[in-house]
Amino acid sequence: MNEREAKLAAALRANLRRRKAGPKPAESPAPKAEDSGKA
Repeated sequence: MNEREAKLAAALRANLRRRKAGPKPAESPAPKAEDSGKA
């Protein structure tokens, strides 16, 4: 994994964390499945 990929992965993880802690958790009940689908 190169630097760019590592930064991307870190950003994705931060996004997921933010979404989970967001005011509408019901909006994305399965963020993990959603994420693997995108990737």
